[in-house]
Amino acid sequence: MYIRTTSRKNKDGSVVRYVHLAHNVWDPKAGYSKVEIIRNLGREDELDRKAILRLMESLSRYLDGEEIKKPGLVSEKEIELEPGRTFGGVWALDQFWRKLGIDKILKRLLKERQFETPVERLIFAMVANRALAPSSKLAIEEWVAEDAFIPDLSHVSVTQLYRAMDFLLEADKVIQEDVFFSVANLFNLEVDLLYFDTTSTYFETEAEDDFRRNGHSKDHRPDLPQAVIGLAVTRDGIPVRCWVWPGNTADVSVIEEVKKDLNGWKLNRVISVIDRGFSSEENLRYLQRAGGHYIAGEKMRSGMEHVEQALSRPGRFKPVADNLEIKEIVVGDGEARIRYVLARNPKEALRDREKRALILSKIKEELAKLGDLGGEPHHKACCELIAHKSYGRYLTMDEQGQPHIDKAKVKAEERLDGKYLIRTSDDTLSPVDVALGYKQLYQVEDAFRTLKTTLELRPVYHRLEDRIRSHILLCWLALLLIRVMENQTGQT
Repeated sequence: MYIRTTSRKNKDGSVVRYVHLAHNVWDPKAGYSKVEIIRNLGREDELDRKAILRLMESLSRYLDGEEIKKPGLVSEKEIELEPGRTFGGVWALDQFWRKLGIDKILKRLLKERQFETPVERLIFAMVANRALAPSSKLAIEEWVAEDAFIPDLSHVSVTQLYRAMDFLLEADKVIQEDVFFSVANLFNLEVDLLYFDTTSTYFETEAEDDFRRNGHSKDHRPDLPQAVIGLAVTRDGIPVRCWVWPGNTADVSVIEEVKKDLNGWKLNRVISVIDRGFSSEENLRYLQRAGGHYIAGEKMRSGMEHVEQALSRPGRFKPVADNLEIKEIVVGDGEARIRYVLARNPKEALRDREKRALILSKIKEELAKLGDLGGEPHHKACCELIAHKSYGRYLTMDEQGQPHIDKAKVKAEERLDGKYLIRTSDDTLSPVDVALGYKQLYQVEDAFRTLKTTLELRPVYHRLEDRIRSHILLCWLALLLIRVMENQTGQT
């Protein structure tokens, strides 16, 4: 119950206020609560104060003496203001952190160590910060003290955070394995298909070392040293394992390590889905060990005989989904047979044609600028045109050294419009399952996009290799929490 006042304006402009004793009653038909007046106490300026006091005394018989307080005003001196801190996001993350059992895993591993600080809470604070307000480890000091309420952690120091990061890296393999099985058992993860891919992250320095090395940059920053990150992701987008390699590591060189690590988790009988950059013959054979299989993208411009046979094989495409048409192709016989699925996206084919038409138009403009070389030695503009990443694909040179558009090369590119070639070792999968399974590689790309945008993986404020690796592990844990929360709630 509570006191409610209402106002009424008279004709002469005066306002009369009435006092009521009221409570709220739920209206099931309306679907919300409504105010119900229990008793009218009269006009505010004509209240029977003695009657109100008698009512208060009557009610006080049902209260203890300590519960009865004298009505009165609170002075400003009695009010103490404390700074407010956000809790909602931290609370939600902490609930899933505990639901996945990550707190128990860390506490079990920490039993053998003599840490005086709450390392599990420190690691959670860094993961929560990465998910909610990505910042440097130094800035987390202020974030915990003033901005966010971390349960059982009132303050931190950057030294404590660094020690917690060192422990995280020391227990890396055990933590990743235990977290995987905890998540797999809790949510009954489907791990029949695992998607693997790599990305890179660069550092704001020009100096290389043993770990930060120049290599093939997927961020289009070949001028800066980088590290290479690998992720294995389920078909639901759950990142089950993370790897980190030096920046000059080639994609084709990591499959053996990835396969061995997953075999250690008894994930040897899964179908690995990989992109074109990993599909060397040696890697594909390795993925078939211990009963495993693969779905792999094939490089259509590799010039290999079996690829050319697959691309030139006649047959009609069968529509299976929006903007997806497929046809199955088998090349070779017996043990040497290779099963392909050639997929085509009609909309992508149209974009490829339009893009090529624009490129050819620009090539013609550049050739017109060069003019007739008349057999003279090449000059710089001619060499740059032939070596151009996009233009050079369509150019050739005659006996006089004059560059011109090669119609055969243009025709060969037309054959690939909107298509991608998929290779698989599993004969039990239907062509549709192969195509749709490969198409879901976007789950890994989406995970990398989240790492680099929402979680702000970069800039990396660390110089030492161990700290860089530990920083990436923290980002992986934050990504895991986010994906599990998204899948459970159906919201981003």
